[in-house]
Amino acid sequence: MAEGNTVELDKVLLIANGDKVTVGTPTIDGAKVVATSQGEGKGKKIIVFKYKPKVRYRKKTGHRQLYTRLAIDKITGPTEKAHQRKKEVMASGT
Repeated sequence: MAEGNTVELDKVLLIANGDKVTVGTPTIDGAKVVATSQGEGKGKKIIVFKYKPKVRYRKKTGHRQLYTRLAIDKITGPTEKAHQRKKEVMASGT
């Protein structure tokens, strides 16, 4: 993802604001996170070494995982309609 692009994440698992904590089942309806990309990078190098004894087989390779660094701009919680819908679902038992 290019640097400066905005991404919106709508699958939020948990929101905490001081003592108020909202946990999703599995996600929170109506919650979203807006973030800005700060560019791509590579993780630490991981060495993969394969070896078989007595047959002179040795293979050494490396791997660096790519990742995108995000800066969180805004976290919006669920709306009142989502809270009401969740209460109705919990009350109905389905």
